[in-house]
Amino acid sequence: MPFLSSIRGIISIFVGRMGTLYVVPTPVGNMEDMTYRAIRILREADVVLAEDTRTSGILLKHFDIHNHLLSHHKFNEHGTTAAIVERLLAGQTIALISDAGTPGISDPGFFLVREAVKAGIDVQCLPGATAFVPALVSSGLPCDRFCFEGFLPQKKGRQSRLEALREERRTMIFYESPYRLVKTLGQLAEVFGAERQVSVSREISKIHEECVRGQLSEVEAHFREHQPKGEIVVVLEGKE
Repeated sequence: MPFLSSIRGIISIFVGRMGTLYVVPTPVGNMEDMTYRAIRILREADVVLAEDTRTSGILLKHFDIHNHLLSHHKFNEHGTTAAIVERLLAGQTIALISDAGTPGISDPGFFLVREAVKAGIDVQCLPGATAFVPALVSSGLPCDRFCFEGFLPQKKGRQSRLEALREERRTMIFYESPYRLVKTLGQLAEVFGAERQVSVSREISKIHEECVRGQLSEVEAHFREHQPKGEIVVVLEGKE
C-alpha cells in the first residue's frame, strides 16, 4: 500500500492536482492568539480535521468560519488516515487542528503527518500557540537547551522514565494534569532532590494565569494548600 500511495503521489504531482496538509495551531486559552494566516487557512480548506468537533466548533464559530469538520483523534487516527491521504492525493486542501495548541505536540497529528510525508504530500505547519514555550521562557530557568517530555506515563514506566532523566543537564519540560500535580512534584523531589528549582505554569494566556517558582519542596507545599486547576506545564531545572 505505501508503494501504491507513492505512485499516486507521483501522478498527482505530474498533473498538478495534489493537495496540501496544513497543521494549524489554535489558542491554548486567549482567542487573540489566533493568527490571521490560521484563520485564512481554516476558511479556505476543503476539510478541517478536529480532535473534538464540539470544541473546535466553538472556535470556528468565534472567527466566523463555516467549514466542514471531520473528527480525527488518537482513538480513530489509524482508521481514518488512509482516507485522508487519499483526499490529499486527489487535490484537496486539509487543515488539522487539535483542541488547543499545535497538533502533534502531546496531541494527535504525528501519525497523519508521517503518512502524508510518505505519500509525497506537501505538509506545512503554521507557527503559533503551544503551551510549553511561554512556560519555559517565563520560568527563569535556562531555555537555550531543553528537553520536552510531555506527559509522563501514568503508571507503568513512570518511575523508570524519571530515573532515566536523573543525570539530565538540560531544562526539562513536562505536561501534567491538575489532579496528579502534587503527586508528580513529590516524585520529582524524590528523584532530583527537594531543593531542585522548578516552575509550574497553569492556565497560560487565560484570565487566571499563574506561574509558581521555587524549590520542588516549596512548590509542592504551595499546591497542597492551593488546589491546582487548569492545564499545567512543569519546567524543571537540569542537573548542575
